[in-house]
Amino acid sequence: MTTSSRFDYGWVVVGVGALMTCVGFGTMLSLAVFLQPISEAMGWSRAGVSAAATLDFLFMAAAAFVWGTLSDRFGTRIVVLAGSIILGLGLTLASRAQSLWQFQLTFGGLIGVAAGSFYAPMVAVASAWIEKNRSLAVALVSAGMGVAPLTVAPSASYLITAYDWRTAMFVIGIAAWALLIPASFLVRPAPQRANVAATQATDQPETKWTAAQALRTPQFAALAGAHFACCAAHSGPIFHMVSYAMVCGIAPLTAVTVYSLAGFSGLGGRLLLGALADRFGAKPVLVSGLLVQALSIATYLAVARLGEFYALSVVFGLAYGGVMPLYAVLVREFFGARIMGTVFGAVSAFASLGMALGPWAGGYVFDTFHDYTWLHAGSFAIGLAAVAVALSFPAKRAQPLDFGRVTA
Repeated sequence: MTTSSRFDYGWVVVGVGALMTCVGFGTMLSLAVFLQPISEAMGWSRAGVSAAATLDFLFMAAAAFVWGTLSDRFGTRIVVLAGSIILGLGLTLASRAQSLWQFQLTFGGLIGVAAGSFYAPMVAVASAWIEKNRSLAVALVSAGMGVAPLTVAPSASYLITAYDWRTAMFVIGIAAWALLIPASFLVRPAPQRANVAATQATDQPETKWTAAQALRTPQFAALAGAHFACCAAHSGPIFHMVSYAMVCGIAPLTAVTVYSLAGFSGLGGRLLLGALADRFGAKPVLVSGLLVQALSIATYLAVARLGEFYALSVVFGLAYGGVMPLYAVLVREFFGARIMGTVFGAVSAFASLGMALGPWAGGYVFDTFHDYTWLHAGSFAIGLAAVAVALSFPAKRAQPLDFGRVTA
């Protein structure tokens, strides 16, 4: 196999990763579309149905570390194949649920576990394949999450309108199987010599980290803490963006376009910051993006008009979407390819916990104070904390020591 063919097939793996993150996260986030139809048809409270979303993030947090470890040990293909099967199973079973607890267990449990199988393992294998434009490759895998609101959610809405929520969810489950199971067999491990070539190009020898050593380092703590704070900062403002726009007097249908614009900008941010990271380095681009994210969140305290919301959505979307893939790039650069699935799976677990915190905190703040001022103020403070933690991450790789700690 020539270098050119290796390089070309690496982009096939990247494309598969983008598809998997799109379908996996898209089905999970489509609960927002199903919320009202399920509540009205079944007589379940919206809080009860929404609890499935919180369970999704919690199960995904726990599963991400396990899936990442399994991908390092047994390969990515078997992991994403298992996740694909579980995803379709969760959707089809949830479509037949007769009680709220059955729905919460199937949609909130199985789909959360399945979604955790795609991102970290596919980022790890894609970053091993692509050498020259690694940050861009990781950004493209992550871009699937940005495309999800523009594909899966509209499809779900159409199916619900044409049929009912049960049929819609069942069809999406079958479609997930039809798309992801065949795609799983396109995933191949990167040839070992590609990793050797990348090592020679960077003049940085591959260090013999163990997972236990890596997870005990302050560098892992910095990445996990920054990713947690980053997601905790933006998840509340994102989840409550439509509601906040409506509080400011924006019509409901127009308020949805504010949210959609932010999601579309997030897709562009992943590509833009990924390309910038390839040129200037992942750490400075990450810190800059986190700072823009924090300042954008603070700006929500001052906006009230539709044009202001649109402008802010573009900047905020570019920032929060763009920083997301850069954590994986730093994990790959610092800890190497051999245990990347395990380490990035653990980092992703902390990110999922941060994502679970924001929506709940925003709802609590609004129920208590009847506005979102303290949500945005608190998210701004957490966003600044993410900047500070990211700044503490070392620019150079360190060597593992016998007692599991490294020097910066």
